[in-house]
Amino acid sequence: QVQLVESGGGLVQPGGSLRLSCAASTNNSRLYNMAWYRQAPGKQRELVEQITRDGQLNYADSVKGRFTISRDDAKNTVYLQMNSLKPEDTAIYYCNAAFLGAVYWGQGTQVTVSS
Repeated sequence: QVQLVESGGGLVQPGGSLRLSCAASTNNSRLYNMAWYRQAPGKQRELVEQITRDGQLNYADSVKGRFTISRDDAKNTVYLQMNSLKPEDTAIYYCNAAFLGAVYWGQGTQVTVSS
């Protein structure tokens, strides 16, 4: 069982930036595909950006050029740098880890973009 704990969410004005962190309990996070998902009110959970264990990036078109996922396997931590935030980015952001068919989720952190 892998526990994921997100942090860094909050309230930010449009055009602002936030950096989310996800700390994984596993000591072998280098083996996992890591990703950030989000779920806005009234919408289904969607992939924001994924970084595979070999560094491959997959991302939603809506965040291309604005969000950057990165990982520090020595710290068992994944990050999401969010720039040029828009009101439509408002959502609960969830950390995700996957390995050998097992999928783990964090509890989520709220990101609100509003003036």
